[in-house]
This record gives sequence, C-alpha cells and structure tokens, in this order.
Amino acid sequence: MKNIPEIKVGLVAVSRDCFPAPLAVNRRRAVMEAYGRKYRAAELYECPVTIVESETDMTDALEDVKAHGCNAVCVYLGNFGPEIAETLLAKHFDGPVMFSAAAEESQDKLGVAGRGDAYCGMLNASYNLALRNTRAWIPENPVRDAEGVADNIHDFLPIARVRIGLDGLKIISFGPRPQNFLACNAPIKQLYNLNVEIEEESELDLFEAYRKHYAPEEFRLDAIVVERQNREIAEIKADMMRELHIETPSEKQHEMLDKFAAYEATLLDWIEANRGSRKYVALATKCWPAFEDMFRFVPCYVNSRLTGRGIPVSCEVDIYGALSEYIGTCISEESVTLLDINNSVPADMYAEGIKGNYDYKPTDVFMGFHCGNTCSGRLVQPHIGYQKIMANTHPAEWCDGTMEGDIQPGEITFYRLQSTADARLRAYAAEGEVLPLATRSFGSIGVFAIREMGRFYRYELLEKNYPHHGAVMFGHYGRTLYETLRFIGVEAAEIGYNRPAGDRYPDENPWGTL
Repeated sequence: MKNIPEIKVGLVAVSRDCFPAPLAVNRRRAVMEAYGRKYRAAELYECPVTIVESETDMTDALEDVKAHGCNAVCVYLGNFGPEIAETLLAKHFDGPVMFSAAAEESQDKLGVAGRGDAYCGMLNASYNLALRNTRAWIPENPVRDAEGVADNIHDFLPIARVRIGLDGLKIISFGPRPQNFLACNAPIKQLYNLNVEIEEESELDLFEAYRKHYAPEEFRLDAIVVERQNREIAEIKADMMRELHIETPSEKQHEMLDKFAAYEATLLDWIEANRGSRKYVALATKCWPAFEDMFRFVPCYVNSRLTGRGIPVSCEVDIYGALSEYIGTCISEESVTLLDINNSVPADMYAEGIKGNYDYKPTDVFMGFHCGNTCSGRLVQPHIGYQKIMANTHPAEWCDGTMEGDIQPGEITFYRLQSTADARLRAYAAEGEVLPLATRSFGSIGVFAIREMGRFYRYELLEKNYPHHGAVMFGHYGRTLYETLRFIGVEAAEIGYNRPAGDRYPDENPWGTL
C-alpha cells in the first residue's frame, strides 16, 4: 500500500507583455536542465505554455499541467510577470503551488532585452496572492539562478506531499480513549480545517472484526472470504517470522504469531473497507486496559510493522499523534515513531556515558519511550517482548506483543502538531539526536539529546499544555517541517522550538531559575 503521494511539479513560466517572452522561456529551460542534473528529472514537467498577460494563457497552462499528471505547480517569474494571470493560476489550480523567480545572469545583460526585474515582480505576485486569499509557498530566497530555483522546487516536494497527503487522509480511530488520558483528547475541528477526514469507531467493532479473522468458524463466514483471510494471515505470519528470525516456532510462538497476523490482517482489511473516498490512512488505536482482557495480547508489534510501512498507528487513541506521524512520513519518506517524553536520565548514567563524551548538560537529555511501537528497523537488537507495565494488572501471558530494543543512534527531529482545547492549531519542533547508550530498560526506548531541552520542556511543552506524546522523524527536518506547518496554515507564533541559550522564552523568568 502506497500511503503517501508522489509529486510531479509543473513548471510554468510567466512573462509580462512589455518584457521579451524568450527571456522567460530560456530561463525556464535552464531551470529544467539544472533540475535534471541535480535531481530526478521525472519530478518536474516543463509546461510549454508561457503565461503572458492573458487569462486565456492561464487556462491553457492549467489544462496542460493537469493533462500531464502534475499535482503541484511552480509559477516561475522569468521576468517581472503578469500578477493577475499568474495568481489566477495559483487560485484555480487544484493542488499546492509555489512561486519562484529568476535572478539576473550578468552585468552584461542588464539592457532592455536581458533584464527581467523579477525581484520586483515577486512583490506584486505576493500582494495579489493576498488579495485573492490564495495560499502559495514562497521560498526563503525565491529569486535565484537556475540552480537555485531547481533547489527551491526540490525543497517544495515534501511540503507538497504533506498538503496533498492531508487532502487525501482519513484517520481511523478506535476508542474510547483510556480513562485518565485526557492528554490524548483534543477537538477534531482542526482536522476538518486541515481537510483531514476522521472516522471514530468502537473498540468493540474492532474486536468483532478481529474475531472474524482469528476464529471465523464462529461467525459462519462465506468460505471464499475465509480462504482469502487465511491466505492473507499466512503470508503475514511468514513475513513476521522472517522479520523476527524465527525458523522453527515453538507452540507458544505459533499461537502468538497467529494472533498478531490475524490482527494485522484485520487492520489492513478495515483500512480497505473504510477508506471511502480517501487515498491515504492513519490509525489511532486503543491499546489498554480492556485490550489485554479481550484480545489476550498487546497491539504494539503490529502497530510497529504498519508504521514501518508508512501507515502510522498511534497509541492510546492519540488522533493528533497519528496526524503528526503522517506528516513526518510525508516529509521524510521514511518510517517515524511516536514516543512518550518519558523520564529523566539518571545521574549515574549521565556521569558514566555522557559527561565528557558529549557536549550536553544534564538538562539537555531525556529518555523517549513507548511500550513497543517503534518498527524493528529503527531498533538495536529488536525483539518481541511483553508489556511489563500492563503485566502489573494483567496476566503476563496476555501482554505479549511489544517490539523492544534501544532506538538506533543518530539525528532526529522531535515534533508534534496539536489542537488546543479551544481548537487552535499549535506545533513544536526540535532537532537533536539519539545517543549510542545502552538504556538498560524495556520497550522501545532511547537516550535523546536536544540543546536546551530543559528550558524547552518547561517554557514550551509545559507552558503550552502539550500532551506527553511526541512524534520522531529520523533525521534533521526542522527547516522543512517549519515551512510545511506554515504552508498548511499554522501561524508562525504558534510554532515552538528549542530556543538557544540567551534567547528567552516570553514566560521565562528574566532573572533566571530558582
């Protein structure tokens, strides 16, 4: 299942009628050549229609990029550009649009035939976009040479992926949310504002669907349906055995894998039966306390497998956690995870493994943890375990099914998009790393290091009332994430980040901490 969009950008050059159109055409061609040298040429289509002061040209260009399968557009000011026609294109194109413009090439080409004045034209384009209430992405440095514009377009791809992905996304949740976990609860109004569909289902409905996979004879299902399900479950079980390096399973492992495979088949079949008009899906599932009583396992390992395949599954019916994971999947095109910002690093662990080895203060580090939802490809020595916390209140044999191991060291981006209680969009992002330290703990867990995390934790996460779950992209994607959040409608003032030392948070005591 391909669960994120593939982007093809149409490059549309525009030209003001008092400037020579060949200037825009030649500069467009240079951008195409530069993009083909640096990136995948198939990602960018050269629209042959140059828009010149004409709504007819705009319509022709719009039809051409649609006919050639473009789901995003770069409006390229090869010269000053016609602000009406070019912004009408942005208004009427059904998909994300960016604007970029041509820098002048040489001091020897600043005559009437060679000077484009696109630096000026971008101001008019921006003004007219605002007049039309039309959102378009404008890069930080929009006026560049051909190589630079190619870079701008490539930077646009993950932003466009998120926008198109959200427009086609349905989040399917299975609730209700666990008692005493109000932190995972948030108004769904902002999902609709983002054009995300939400389908809230009952945990009982999920259990019934699972039983139809695991014990179909009790429901007298059609023989053809049972045969298809059994084949699907057998294929999933074989794949799990390969992943877990199990060649000859014991009787207990057979039973455990049968349950896991039936549950995974249940979720996949549910997605196909309930995606409706939407192309992409994320899940927010219930995992305790009744899950262990009824299913007699925990869903963490199956959740980890789906997330590893680009179908994010959040824990504890965390709908905005699932949304955040999906955004990260679109940006990075890789697996993500969802973790608790969980516990402090013990002083002896800091002294033994971090102090003198890494340039981090004790308040810069913390441990990110969840019971076992991180895919095996992101863990050191991954292995199946049982949910040790739930085993305090349930029989341990009912709690099998966590994917455990220390999270692989490397760069990360810790982030979350959230609706506030009064239905405002708010987000945070911080780049850091997972340190190569043995955690000596359980679940999916790692030692995370983020500069000035202590202040960020107090004056952003606590002050702004964020829940305990944070999403993790494996790599540094803060710059792209920020641009993406702004493009989908999050106000700049509502995007928090870990401020460096000396950059005071608005609510931070100017005389220091007590």
